[in-house]
Order: sequence, then structure tokens, then C-alpha cells
Amino acid sequence: MNKYRFYKYNIEFCLQQLNVVAYAAAIRAIPTELGISANTFHNYRKLLLTSKSDIPYITIRRLENIFKLERGGLENFVLEFKDLTALLKESQA
Repeated sequence: MNKYRFYKYNIEFCLQQLNVVAYAAAIRAIPTELGISANTFHNYRKLLLTSKSDIPYITIRRLENIFKLERGGLENFVLEFKDLTALLKESQA
């Protein structure tokens, strides 16, 4: 069972794949690279799926690049929306 399944983003999972030395270095280097505090980075890592808080899009994209992930690779959820055609049909009904 994935113990990270309740987090919005797989940041902690990516960090846990590192060895101890690299993990410690990453915890210091990533907030500096993103221009945020260590505390903010810690909060980002622990965001729950049910949280109304979120991480700015550009920060997520930068984290995906840092971890060498594809776009959407950090997301631990699926957003489902109706497309424009469905919305237009509903508005005409």
C-alpha cells in the first residue's frame, strides 16, 4: 500500500527515492532553487488530497523538471472536467 496516496503531490515519494546524503542535500537545495523557505517546501510536501491549499503551477512545473518527471508527473490525483462541447450542449438545453 502506498503510504503517500493521501498527498496531493508525489514530492515526498520522489525525495524518498534518494539515498540519505542526497535526500539531506535536496531538502536544502530545492527550496533555495524555488525561492521559497524550507518551511514552505515542507508544507508543499505534506499537502493532503483534501486540502484546499495548493502549490502554484510554475512551482509544480519546476519541481517536475528538478525530479526529471513528465508534465503531471507529481500529481497524485486526476482532474476530471467536461469539455467545451459538453458545456455548450448543457447550456443550450
